[in-house]
Order: sequence, then structure tokens, then C-alpha cells
Amino acid sequence: MFRITSLLLASALLLATATSALADKKPKAAKKAHADIVATEIAVAGPDFAAQGEYVGEIKGDDKPVKLGVQVIALGSGKFHAVGYMGGLPGDGWDEKSRVEADGQTKAGAVVFPHEKGTTGTIRLDDKDAGGILTIKESDGTTLGTLRHVCRTSPTLGEKPPAGAVVLFDGTSAEAFIDGRVKDGVLLEGSTSKQKFQSYKIHLEFMVPFMPAARGQGRGNSGYYSQGRYETQILDSFGLVSQNNDCAAIYGIAAPRINMCYPPLSWQTYDVDYTAAEYQDGKKVKNARLTVRHNGVEVQKDTEATHGTTAAPVKEGPEPGPVYLQNHGNPVRFRNIWLVEKK
Repeated sequence: MFRITSLLLASALLLATATSALADKKPKAAKKAHADIVATEIAVAGPDFAAQGEYVGEIKGDDKPVKLGVQVIALGSGKFHAVGYMGGLPGDGWDEKSRVEADGQTKAGAVVFPHEKGTTGTIRLDDKDAGGILTIKESDGTTLGTLRHVCRTSPTLGEKPPAGAVVLFDGTSAEAFIDGRVKDGVLLEGSTSKQKFQSYKIHLEFMVPFMPAARGQGRGNSGYYSQGRYETQILDSFGLVSQNNDCAAIYGIAAPRINMCYPPLSWQTYDVDYTAAEYQDGKKVKNARLTVRHNGVEVQKDTEATHGTTAAPVKEGPEPGPVYLQNHGNPVRFRNIWLVEKK
């Protein structure tokens, strides 16, 4: 088993930037986002949007090269926060233990995360040839490694409904929803399915906006509610240590096992196996349960929803309930929503 010094690990988090070329040639994740949203966000955000995202590569270890993943979070006005993961990105090699963080800011054509021992990592904003590459160097200029910007996609993105599925939204109309609104082929937040259900398996795709200056619950907030009663939170929690109110949490009840958020303006997936609560003589005898896969990774396993979650529009009860997509005042978008009822 190889070992790596704290200096090498810390150095990987010292700088993350993106070139003006990346601002023109948007990352794959942005290309997959809807043109109207992306164009507006990038026009406002400028190079900050291109700098944020995920980076993967190798740095020199004591015995052999060490794989490292870094997530760079835009915080507005040229400020950033970087998080490093030994072994690779969350859900793709990370050991789920080590996590190193650093703050940085745009300076002289680069976003710099300075280290007390002088080690830096660099991707020049003003160098088109260096676009999308995070180069890590020691204070004497020795290169420790390079990490490339990557844009991951969920293995269930675009998954087609099987025979017998109830298709709630396929991009053509919102007629399956009360207050459903469609813009440029995507469903806007604040929709309630007309049909009601008991237990089922659901697939839905969502995209949170790029809101670098926002914080906490004000950053890309929405939610998917099973039966209108139990919220699986939707939020831009990219790079955070997830709590029970972050993305893929059963809101107020259980944090996800691992934070599988992709950067904002990426299409993400929820695949949820929902089992309705059981009632006898009007009294609940078994709690509802949810198994949630976020971007293909199981983050909730048969989690009990001990009570109806905050802001649920439907009270707990034995009756079937709708699929509810919360409007929390942020422009969260949805597509490809279908479910298969369980017997």
C-alpha cells in the first residue's frame, strides 16, 4: 500500500482555474445542459463557470504515482473552494475517507490556492494551451502532477421507460402535471402529478442552476417528494460534506451515504425505489422506505421516512399520493420522468 506526504496532497488543492478557451468551448456538462439556461448563466458568470468542476489525474507519491480527484466550487467574484479526494472522485475511486480543502481566488490570470510551504497548482486563465489542466508544482518549479478537467455523466442518464411504465414527462408536454410548465423541452419546478400512486420505482433527471454567490439552502433548491409526503432533497451541494438537508438527503431525516453531486448545470439522475407506509385501522404500522441512487450510486439504502418531511404538501396517510417537484424559488429543471408501479 502506497503512502503520500501531506505536502503532496495539500498541493493538489492549491489552484484551479480555466482558460478563456473553456469559456468559449463549454465543458461537456454545460453542453448537455439546455441552451437557454447555459447561455444565460455563462454570460453572467464568465470564467468562474469554466473554472468550477471536477479534475482528475496523478501526482507523485513516495513509491508510485497516486490518483487524485479534485472538485472546484465557484463562490462568486473570482473566489473558489477546492476539495481533494485520494483515489479519485466520489463514486469513482475515492477511498471515502481522506478529504483536504483549500480556498482560493483569481489573481493575475489564475485562481490561486496558496500553500504555506509555497507549493502551488496552476491552470492559467490567460493561456489557451493550458485550458482544463490543473498543474501542481513545488516551490522550486518541480512538477508534481497534472489533473484534467472532466465532465461525468450518470450511467442512467437518458434511460428509457420500460413497457408498462407511467411516463410523466417526456419533453413534449406537461399535461400529466397540475401547474406543469414547459420551457424549451424541460419541465420547470413547482409541478404536481395528476395521477396518484402507492409504491413505485421512479426515474427522473434534474439540473440545478449555477448560483455561485448563493449559499446553503438558497443555492439551487428544489425537491422530489414521494407521494407528496417525503422529500428527497435537490440542491447544489457540489463538493460539500453532506448533511440531512443536502442533495439526496431524505430531508431532515437522513444524509446521503456519499455526496454524488455533479457540478451545477450538469444533468443529474435520481433512481428511487419507494415503498409506501403501511396502515392498519387508520394507524401507521410501517414507515415508508426509500432506496435512492444518485447519478447511479446508491446513497440511501432502504432508509425509513419516520415522518412527513418539511413543506410536504400531502399529510401522511394510507391514500395514494402524487409526485411533487418543489418550487423553492430557484430555477431547477427536470426531464425524462417515468415510474413503474410496484404490486
